Amino acid sequence: MLFHMSLSEWLNIKRNTSLKNNTKENKLQVPEGLWVKCSKCNFLMYHKTLEENFKTCPKCAYHFPTTSQDRIKKLIDNNTWKPIDIYLTSTDPLGFSDRKLYSKRLLDMKIQTGLLDAVQTGLGNVFDIPIALGIMDFRFMGGSMGSVVGEKLTRLIEKATLRKIPVVIICASGGARMQEGMLSLMQMAKISSALYKHRQQKLPYFPILTSPTTGGVTASFAMLGDLIIAEPNALIAFAGRRVIEQTIKEDLPDNFQTSEYLFKHGFIDLIISRIDLKAKLYQILSFYYNT
Repeated sequence: MLFHMSLSEWLNIKRNTSLKNNTKENKLQVPEGLWVKCSKCNFLMYHKTLEENFKTCPKCAYHFPTTSQDRIKKLIDNNTWKPIDIYLTSTDPLGFSDRKLYSKRLLDMKIQTGLLDAVQTGLGNVFDIPIALGIMDFRFMGGSMGSVVGEKLTRLIEKATLRKIPVVIICASGGARMQEGMLSLMQMAKISSALYKHRQQKLPYFPILTSPTTGGVTASFAMLGDLIIAEPNALIAFAGRRVIEQTIKEDLPDNFQTSEYLFKHGFIDLIISRIDLKAKLYQILSFYYNT
């Protein structure tokens, strides 16, 4: 049995087949990472939309993790950033080894992040007001505080004291770095001592707590500010939730260890979105300079 088809029908089928094939090819050619889904509300957005919105979800305002370099770009005036102590890097004084050698872990982190350790420090301006800024980067071993993190922050604070300018530290850390043992724990006292001398000169210090800020960082310089600022819904804690529940034998509230819970109970002073941070910080700095 023969099936007769007109020329116009054949051309239509050919065109539709070609369109379907082109659509398939285009789907295959779409690069990864162009679209990002919010992990809180599942809102799907173009990656440039997320970047332009300071890596916060335009629908639910969820704050995505970001890098220290991104924070410098968004907070510091163009062409004013001057990094300091950029070549300080950790060694392996204890010859520590867990699943891999600490020295090998450090090397891997340097390659993956392009950083020499978990903090960047430097001097810059916020709307022409000079500040000393330290930015912890959670990508580097969970932002853990080892001897280099402590040394860089201490030198930053001392330089700010000499120059008589404010200190701002953006905290993002899992706590002290166990691979350096007591050397890590000593940094808590060292940084706190430098901040005390800074305060004696009547100079302001503002920690900005991001998610997560935990352990020895929370137990020291993260909570020593003149005003303690936090991002919305940031995890801020000393010990883990499960450890606390097992210790006190009680269930904790769902929002326990969040910025909002700590603000309600007086542990932090301000909750500021990343989008508004530069403008709000300028207002705070202006207040201190005008008093």
